[in-house]
Amino acid sequence: MESHKAHLPDMRAPISVIIPTLNATPQLRDTLLSLMEGLDSGLIREVILTDGGSNDGVEKMADFVGAELVVGPSGRGGQLRRGAEAAQGDWLLFLHADTHLPEGWGQAALTHLGHEFGKALVFSLRFRARSPMARFTARWANLRSKLFGLPYGDQALLISRELYESVGGFEEIPLMEDVAMARALKGKISLSPLAVTTDPSRYQKRGWLVQGSRNLWLLTRYLLGVDPNRLARAYRR
Repeated sequence: MESHKAHLPDMRAPISVIIPTLNATPQLRDTLLSLMEGLDSGLIREVILTDGGSNDGVEKMADFVGAELVVGPSGRGGQLRRGAEAAQGDWLLFLHADTHLPEGWGQAALTHLGHEFGKALVFSLRFRARSPMARFTARWANLRSKLFGLPYGDQALLISRELYESVGGFEEIPLMEDVAMARALKGKISLSPLAVTTDPSRYQKRGWLVQGSRNLWLLTRYLLGVDPNRLARAYRR
């Protein structure tokens, strides 16, 4: 009888967690704690911090938690790509440094590994804020993900190495690397009803409507073909 264990070829933990960092060490503690469910269930093989030139003690944090540290130029696309190149797992979980995985994510990941090998998994979104605008912005993000297949990177991404490599991996661009990946994965993304929680400080600082409108304008310009390097300069301004 032919075996059908190709998805998990050995007994080693299947998931490499890849977290891009840039002076994000104060936020990492709770993000790493949210991974414990996967560690306890034997899903996580390694944690890789892929840094873009921090000066906030990320080396000590990596050493303290037993994570591998990859260092290179800043730019989230390049950092994610370098993290994937260093990873050894058959599955890759890309997670932002300020995003916390929800309770139950380990079981959701295990189910996905067993039944959705040809698709990537992203999570629904919530902000760690209680305002009506926070809820409205999260609902829009989830609707955009469901209707248009365009999740952002703060929704996390669990993807098999085979699928990741088949679409060319993350592009080394300074902005919209998550949208580029979503477009490459068109029709191959599953949206979990479980919601990650992410930091709302950018929205709170600039205003929910201002930041949301800005993000939408950048997305529109990118989809119309504007160079991501040009968009990144505008974003920093």
